[in-house]
Amino acid sequence: MLIKRNILLFFRDKTNVFFSLLAVFIIIGLYVLFLGNAMESMMNFQLGFQSDKTGVIMSSIIMSGMVAVTSVTSCMGALNISVTDKKDAMKDFLTSPVSRGKITFSYITGSGAVGIIMSTVALILCVLYITANGGSFPNLADAGRLTVTIVLGVLCGNSMVYLLAASVNSDNAFSAVSTVVGTLIGFLMGIYMPIGQMPDAVQWVIKCFPMSHAASMFKQVMSDRELAEVFSAAPPEVLQGFREMFGIVFTYGEYVSSFWFSAGVLAVTTVVFYVAGVLVMSVKKM
Repeated sequence: MLIKRNILLFFRDKTNVFFSLLAVFIIIGLYVLFLGNAMESMMNFQLGFQSDKTGVIMSSIIMSGMVAVTSVTSCMGALNISVTDKKDAMKDFLTSPVSRGKITFSYITGSGAVGIIMSTVALILCVLYITANGGSFPNLADAGRLTVTIVLGVLCGNSMVYLLAASVNSDNAFSAVSTVVGTLIGFLMGIYMPIGQMPDAVQWVIKCFPMSHAASMFKQVMSDRELAEVFSAAPPEVLQGFREMFGIVFTYGEYVSSFWFSAGVLAVTTVVFYVAGVLVMSVKKM
């Protein structure tokens, strides 16, 4: 019942839902107004010719980042309820025959469910947009990898936001943190501009930010088939350079990240941040 309550409270608060998706709206607006044409021109320059798949590939890359952002911001909006309850409803919960562990679990599970719902809706819209513009519809293997990415991305994003929510005690503080995260999340995932054009220090920040790996996983699934077609006549190192430039894969020295490497990063980060969040809650008064 607590999980159901938390989910319903999120979706009933239309303002909370809107601000949870504000970063997504910003990405869409920037793509339509600025990013789309600039990135398509950059890709055509790298190719040396104009391909009819350029728009589809750029849409896949940007929309993939949008889905990854949704998995963080929607969880943050849902976990705002846990911060509000610290002031209003927590004393009532603690006088009821429900353990603190179950209360905490309800917040984590409720926000995770919200994240999966919102990310799935965003992904469906993304796929419909890309296929309507000439992109490939995901096959069964792609659908499986997208499902894995949504689950791991939401778990990772939820765990990181849960640690933030556990560390603050007021709505104002959490709102301030949410504003900062919503503003920076697109930069931290390397969505607003190609990673390869950023300074080395910034590139390393993006590569080490766990949720960037969720964006990378989405990009690989959504764009690799079109990229293989477009770069079929080009040397392998040209395709590899393009994938590194746009954050489809990350390089660490001589090592190039793969889909399952990024999945492992998300899984480990999830465990670390959930444990840290539980430890913070255990030493604070709820």
